[in-house]
Amino acid sequence: MATSKKKSSPTGNGKKAWSGRFNEPVSELVQRYTASIGFDRRLAEFDIQGSLAHAQMLSAAGIISAADLAAIERGLDQIRDEIRSGKFVWLLELEDVHLNIEKRLTTLIGDAGKRLHTARSRNDQVATDVRLYLRTSIDDIVNCIRAMQQALLDLAEKHVETVMPGFTHLQVAQPISFGHHLMAYFEMLQRDVERLVDCRKRVNKLPLGAAALAGTSYPINRKLAAQKLGFDGVCENSLDAVSDRDFAIEFCACAALVMTHLSRLSEELILWMSPPFGFIDLADRFCTGSSIMPQKKNPDVPELVRGKTGRINGHLVALLTLMKAQPLAYNKDNQEDKEPLFDTVDTLTDTLRIYADMLTGIRVNQETMRAAAMRGYATATDLADYLTKKGLPFRDAHEAVAQAVRFAEKKGCDLSALTLPELRQFSQRVDQDIYAVLTLEGSLKSRNHIGGTAPVQVRAAIRRARKKLL
Repeated sequence: MATSKKKSSPTGNGKKAWSGRFNEPVSELVQRYTASIGFDRRLAEFDIQGSLAHAQMLSAAGIISAADLAAIERGLDQIRDEIRSGKFVWLLELEDVHLNIEKRLTTLIGDAGKRLHTARSRNDQVATDVRLYLRTSIDDIVNCIRAMQQALLDLAEKHVETVMPGFTHLQVAQPISFGHHLMAYFEMLQRDVERLVDCRKRVNKLPLGAAALAGTSYPINRKLAAQKLGFDGVCENSLDAVSDRDFAIEFCACAALVMTHLSRLSEELILWMSPPFGFIDLADRFCTGSSIMPQKKNPDVPELVRGKTGRINGHLVALLTLMKAQPLAYNKDNQEDKEPLFDTVDTLTDTLRIYADMLTGIRVNQETMRAAAMRGYATATDLADYLTKKGLPFRDAHEAVAQAVRFAEKKGCDLSALTLPELRQFSQRVDQDIYAVLTLEGSLKSRNHIGGTAPVQVRAAIRRARKKLL
């Protein structure tokens, strides 16, 4: 009697085809190439959250039974616990987070698990998951920015009266308050918060219900699902709902601007910490030494922030490039949105948290800052303004002071060190009261208006800023 032979698969590896539509299973190389489970598993909690809302909506619409809903809720709760405890087994052959969870759910509760996918596609499912993830991430990032702003305000308040040189073209320009300088970054971060909050409005729209691209024939209630998930509304066009990644691109643009601001601050910290400046010192926990030069203390964190800014800019360009030629509706290309988006969130969050801590460890060398402000004729503009207030046209005053600076340069002294007769060589309008004007403190106090560097205005700006953080 002949022995029976088991029927082999077309590939000879015993694997099943993706579905009954296919004659052979996906090759192992293609499987690895197309799978996203390695990175999209971070969406698991949001996938479960969306699935629960979807199931509740299906039940409310009479599409699935109350018993099925109860089973789905019980099964998803168990899966969430398994994921949180690290017991959940992720399978590469199931491609992504959605199929992994659905397969486990079906194993746990049977046919009820299969009914969960009624009236939805992975297209609208993943779009929903990403929006839920990004909404939460934006909230976390805004809180991180607020923490950094708080640290900036605390440091600025300590140094309202600390004089430093303000630079244009990296040349000494005018004396300013160090606190005023720091407050410039508070303003940048405040605009960043406003952009992120505005971006969140467009993130917070529900794509679920668009199904694959055309909607569904089932009597679903999209507004109910949106309400359960805390969305402000639904995406109005099913084609756009599944294919849109504007919200991710917009977020990455916001993130790129935040990182640009942090990079600018990093550049200044690096300069200020260098021996030619010597304005500040960073806490040791944010620095490393040299492998060969024992005297070195390198500002590694600010340098890395500069570098990671390029990384975030690259993610923005990657997403723009990803979308620029995609026809409607969903295409597999869109799988490539997640890694740059996830990395942008991670990098920005970590950078902000580190920066908030780093600001608390900055030691300011006030005397060095003051001495630097005495170089470069920082009060020259004050002398020009003084002459203008005495009736000399500003352009004439500008020229007179330019000649006075050249004279002081030849003499090797500051403008404030010139005698009254020496100053009168350039304008007879100069009187003894000029010496109060030419002091660093006098220069600061004279700029007494909103946005100016006068200490009284800086303190007022800090008070207004603290109210914004409440």
